[in-house]
Amino acid sequence: MELGIGIGWRPEIAAEVESLSGIDWVEAVAENLCADHLPDSLVRLRERGVTVVPHGVALGLGGADRPDPDRLAGLAARAELLGAPLVTEHIAFVRAGGPLTASPKLEAGHLLPVPRTWDALDVLCENVRIAQDSLPVPLALENIAALITWPGEELTEGQFLAELVERTGVRLLIDVANLHTNHVNLGQDPAKALDELPVEAIAYVHVAGGVEKNGVWHDTHAHPVSEPVLEVLAELRSRVDPPGVLLERDDAFPPGAELAGELDAIRATLRKAAPPADAGPDRTAPRKAAPSADPGPDRTAPRLAAPSTDPGPVPAGTRDRTAVAQTALLSALVAGTPAPEGFDHRRLRVQSRALAAKRADVVAKVAPELPEILGDGYRAAFLAYAGSRPMSGGYRRDALDFAEHVLIAGGPADPVARRRLTYWWQDRSGARPPRRTTRLVRAARAVLVGK
Repeated sequence: MELGIGIGWRPEIAAEVESLSGIDWVEAVAENLCADHLPDSLVRLRERGVTVVPHGVALGLGGADRPDPDRLAGLAARAELLGAPLVTEHIAFVRAGGPLTASPKLEAGHLLPVPRTWDALDVLCENVRIAQDSLPVPLALENIAALITWPGEELTEGQFLAELVERTGVRLLIDVANLHTNHVNLGQDPAKALDELPVEAIAYVHVAGGVEKNGVWHDTHAHPVSEPVLEVLAELRSRVDPPGVLLERDDAFPPGAELAGELDAIRATLRKAAPPADAGPDRTAPRKAAPSADPGPDRTAPRLAAPSTDPGPVPAGTRDRTAVAQTALLSALVAGTPAPEGFDHRRLRVQSRALAAKRADVVAKVAPELPEILGDGYRAAFLAYAGSRPMSGGYRRDALDFAEHVLIAGGPADPVARRRLTYWWQDRSGARPPRRTTRLVRAARAVLVGK
């Protein structure tokens, strides 16, 4: 399906997105949409014939556990509500622990890379097949940006993606900003990855901005698209004409005119990088995998040459090994446990700080009363809390747990702020929402407290 040029729809820029000219489609974060009704802005866009694609962030298909049926059902419901031609997710794990490791469940609150090993690939492929069977439309998976790399990897990123496509038939969402991120952070060559991956499987492309700090590229989606990212887009366009290209922006939203300028830069890059019409053979024809400088174990050649038509279930031991490895890594990142052997300790500290900072930012958005009540001390207090208390549920649960932690520790020091925080926590921590009368009483009490 030809999608064209699109932009990520976010509530904060809904009006700007609606007013942009030349937008063929939009992408919306699936978990931010209700399963039974759409925001008015998306309704208007759909009435204008604009395609809307739901983009999931919470399935964790690269995790050791099989996909959660409820999450899959929710993604399927949003796809049907939107009349979407496909849904997308990520090649990542987002949680670990639980029954496979007999340990507490841990949530990353972020997309973390899976090891490019045969075990991890086996697990990912089975999880993808489960997801495909549960969804009403085709699935496409996105390569992610990484600050860290796993020791002992057996495949390059291109080989890993090629194997995934060959075994499952899944389509790819290629994020050129993530390829650039991995180039800066991990030394991985974007051109080599593009040479190895199956470009004929690309469903669409993401383009986003980031920033470099102390030699580390942070894929922020809150900065303008940089020239190096556009260069990777040009590399991709020289190989294939992607069905769709989408600009992502998730924070620090600029005026609509700046978004339009970034879209124009993307269009110009695609035009300039397009090969001549008589360039020769079809660029979308199946490619031959580029030879690897390090072919790895003996199993590489036969596995890359011929996929199994009936692979059967992944052995329990494979999932167990994957679970132990992912739990050890995530625990080091969010709970302060020792770093697993072979990881770059400096990079783990950078990733750990990034995860804590993201938690603080998202909690401030889902519970804006907390930074209002705690004032300038909110961020320092939350980062101190996050350093030893991993997230075990969603961000709203995290907000409640943080408020409870502050109250148990005797904070805030200001008695008015403490009463406000107490009432805020009480209103939201019950087994069910308070009745209308209770809400009115508490609202009146809050007004009195504020005087």
